[in-house]
Amino acid sequence: MINVLRLDRVPNKDDHPEEGTRRIIAGEERVFYDGYWIKTYPVPADTLEAKKRLIDALTRRLFNHTEHGLNIPGTRLAEARATYEGETDPARKRVKGAMLAGAMFNRAADIFRKLVELQACGIEILSDNPLMRECGRCLLEAMELGRNVLHRSGEEGIDELWGEPFRAFSIPLEDFYESRYIKIGQTMRDIDRIAGAMLHNFACLPAFAGIDTAIRDLANAAKIKTETLRTDPDIFDVWAIMATAGERLANLTPHPASADADAVQHDVTQGLQLIRQGRDLIFYITRARTPMPKSTQDFIERCETYLNTGHVPLCPTFLPD
Repeated sequence: MINVLRLDRVPNKDDHPEEGTRRIIAGEERVFYDGYWIKTYPVPADTLEAKKRLIDALTRRLFNHTEHGLNIPGTRLAEARATYEGETDPARKRVKGAMLAGAMFNRAADIFRKLVELQACGIEILSDNPLMRECGRCLLEAMELGRNVLHRSGEEGIDELWGEPFRAFSIPLEDFYESRYIKIGQTMRDIDRIAGAMLHNFACLPAFAGIDTAIRDLANAAKIKTETLRTDPDIFDVWAIMATAGERLANLTPHPASADADAVQHDVTQGLQLIRQGRDLIFYITRARTPMPKSTQDFIERCETYLNTGHVPLCPTFLPD
């Protein structure tokens, strides 16, 4: 059975591994971060070709999880910059800045592709090559412009996604992979925080009795998905398990509950909506493999308010992913 390994508590300090400890567990190498044993993958050779593939993948992931309309071709960089610099409306300037960031990312990818082609022809490409410097400048400026871009949910930005292509360009691949394991551990932690909030604030209510199994199933599946690369042979089972766990939680049917004059009366419809928002948030951060701290904390607070008052406070609505 596919499963994720976790150390929630340890009896004493000597039993707690240091961050970054690696062990073979059930025949697989895992690394310990943030209380989780995370599945590792081989690091490819640190070549321009490997970095190009990684930056291409990170850029696609970035556009997949941020606002629509940002994937501007690098060939339109001059147009994107001109319209951004000429915009005076703050709201529109923010969006145009995000579009300029997208064009900068694509320009960097274009440069990297050409450098790899030159290297394949036997031409040595050194780190101080003018095109290498231009590529780094494009990625750095894109990272700076992208800090205010929102996740597709509309809840918050994910700064980490904007910084990843630049880090992949500027540091050894081994160090980049290690930094991703750290972020995966933090993502797993937030998945458990969201699931914990739902368990604490819903499982005790008669209308939602028995919800704990569905919540735990989704959280466990989400943590497995977070550590699993799309190229892993297990991805077919991993995604199917997570998708169906999410469906079970979203399709939950509340139990009829008798009114108690002395108890808080909970709006069941609002409760169901809040549960589905929690399901969506788990999917968002799992697919991005990056924490969403603001959204996580806001959701936890809404769950607490619902338990205490019976109603969900007004909040920004999640948009379809």
